[in-house]
Amino acid sequence: MADSLRRLVNSSSFSLLQQKLESWYKDYHVISCDQNLNRCCELVELTSKIQGQLFTILSQTAREGGHYAGVDTLKTRLLPWLGTCFTMGSSSFSPDTSLNLIQDSVEKDRKIRQLSASLENEKQKMETELCSTRFELGSVKQELFDAQLTLDDTKNKSATTLLATEDEILQLRAELRSAHDQVELYRRKLDTFDDYDRQVRMLRDEVSILTAEKTVLRERLVRSRSPSPPPRRSRASSPLRSESPTRAQLTNSARHARLVSRFSDLYATERLEAQSLLRRYIDDLETVQRIIFIAAVESFQAAKLAFRQFKLRVRKTLAPSHMGPDTLEDVVMDYIVRNLDLYDVQTSVNDVINSMNVNPRISFPAEVDFVLISSFIRETCRIAFAMQTLDPPLDLAFSTDGELYNDIKYRRSYDSEFTAPLVVYHVWPSLIEDDTVIVKGEAVTRRGALWRNRSRSTSPVRSRSGSPTRTLRFSHNRSLSSGRLTVSRL
Repeated sequence: MADSLRRLVNSSSFSLLQQKLESWYKDYHVISCDQNLNRCCELVELTSKIQGQLFTILSQTAREGGHYAGVDTLKTRLLPWLGTCFTMGSSSFSPDTSLNLIQDSVEKDRKIRQLSASLENEKQKMETELCSTRFELGSVKQELFDAQLTLDDTKNKSATTLLATEDEILQLRAELRSAHDQVELYRRKLDTFDDYDRQVRMLRDEVSILTAEKTVLRERLVRSRSPSPPPRRSRASSPLRSESPTRAQLTNSARHARLVSRFSDLYATERLEAQSLLRRYIDDLETVQRIIFIAAVESFQAAKLAFRQFKLRVRKTLAPSHMGPDTLEDVVMDYIVRNLDLYDVQTSVNDVINSMNVNPRISFPAEVDFVLISSFIRETCRIAFAMQTLDPPLDLAFSTDGELYNDIKYRRSYDSEFTAPLVVYHVWPSLIEDDTVIVKGEAVTRRGALWRNRSRSTSPVRSRSGSPTRTLRFSHNRSLSSGRLTVSRL
């Protein structure tokens, strides 16, 4: 039976039957009636051959089972089927229905074979994945075992070094505490050194005063030993001057040196701080340097005006009660030197800021609020006010854009063209004493840049056309500046 079944399977009779059915279905409407009948007869013959082989297999299977094996199956399935075959005319099933059933059966068998093949492939894949997972699990177990051994070893080492680590922590804390104590001690020493430095400066001033007094006393001693000269008169209309110098005259040289040094520090320190502050809001370095230069010049002008007004008030106050050998001018100057803290610097700062707000060389209207550099302006005003108490007073050299570069008054900035003869703009003013330059300023020289700046200054943004209030303030401040300049030159 097995051989017959294998031959039936190998012959692929059902596949051939299916192919013939599909071919007939495609050509049914094309071929003639006789050809359709011939095709149908071929299929019937093929079906009968297949049924004959199946009946042969059925007979062999029943024979192999014995006399009584398979009797129930034959009674329940074969005999009823044979009965329905002989009564096919009265059956409710049509030939198309039987063909559809055969086709469905073949399709189901094909799907079953595909599913079994796919299941087999999935089974093999799962077995492969299972093997790889088992291998990985083994490696992970080994790594876990190694990690456990390492952890145990680390725990043992940590247990042995824990006490030493605690001792080191305590030692480091003690060292940190001692370092804090030393820092505090050094801070106190630094404060003490600052006090010492302040006292040394005060002692130096006193020494300079005493030295001047000693010199005067020696001169008086020499004059007392020599024949007395006739009394000198300062001027034809002035009274006799006292031979004893005032405090302002005694400290003139010391204050001169200190103020010149402070002016240099103002250029090196406060100017750079103000420049860094303005660069946060203005990208153009030229504009920033112009602002700082004009702030310094306006501070000197405001301080000189405030000094003249302060001097007039002091003279008016001391004139009614003035008595003694010293002249009123010396007494007034000595009073101002002793009371420099009475100078109302905030008023001068406000005047400088107002003048800068209407200055067309910077920007009109202003690009930033000049209150940002009020600390720089305040310090410049204080230095300028103190410089007016010297004999002779210190002042800033006259400067203007486009002037001929003077190597005695200025030094060129790093970004200048060293062959350019004209000054484009000034970075820092020069300090003079009786028309003699004692501290050089800084200027920028470039070729052709002056004409571009002049053409740019005539643009509407830099023009002086503004609100009536700002125009009036500008005219008033400019007239004050002209008057201050005339008085300072006198």
